Amino acid sequence: MVLEILKETEALLEGHFLLSSGRHSDRYCQCAKLLQHPDKAEKVLGVVCEKLKDVEFDLVVGPAMGGVIVAYEVGRQVKKPAIFTERENGEMTLRRGFEIRKGQKVVITEDVVTTGKSFKEAAKVVEEHGGEVVAVACIVDRSSKEMDYPLYSAIKLNVESFEADECPLCKENIPYVKPGSRKIK
Repeated sequence: MVLEILKETEALLEGHFLLSSGRHSDRYCQCAKLLQHPDKAEKVLGVVCEKLKDVEFDLVVGPAMGGVIVAYEVGRQVKKPAIFTERENGEMTLRRGFEIRKGQKVVITEDVVTTGKSFKEAAKVVEEHGGEVVAVACIVDRSSKEMDYPLYSAIKLNVESFEADECPLCKENIPYVKPGSRKIK
C-alpha cells in the first residue's frame, strides 16, 4: 500500500539527483508530494504509528523542514504533543517557545532517513535540553547502515547512491537536480 501511494502522489521520482548528503542517486523520495494529501499521509503515517504502539514516549520532535508535517501527523495520531527544531545560523535549535523537559522520552520524525544527519542534529538538541531520544520514525527508510536509535518506517527502500566522482549518471553527462531543502557546503 505505501509504495503504491508514494507512486500515486508522485513522491517517488526517477532521474539524477544531488542529495543533501552530497551523494548522487537515480531515485529520490519527495515526500512533500505525499504530504500535500492529508488523507494519504494519514494512511502512510498510520503504518508508522502502528509500529510505534509499543514504544513509550511523551513528545514527537521533527527537524525542519522534512520532519515538521510528519511530527504533526504522528503526534495527532498517537495523541502526543509535536514540536520541531529548525536551523538558526546553520545550527539546529529549538525556537518558538518550544520546550523539552528533562527526562521526556522523545520520538524524532523525518520524511526520509538516508544518512541520519538531520535526525542526529535534532537528537543533539533534544539531549541538550535533557530529553531522551527513544526512537526515530520516518516515511521512507533509505539508510544502508545501522542507526544510533531504533528506526520505524512506513517503507524501506533500497535506493543506490554514489559519491559524485563515482556517479554513473555524471559519467554520462546527465545533469542533476537538487530537490532537498538543506544547503550543501
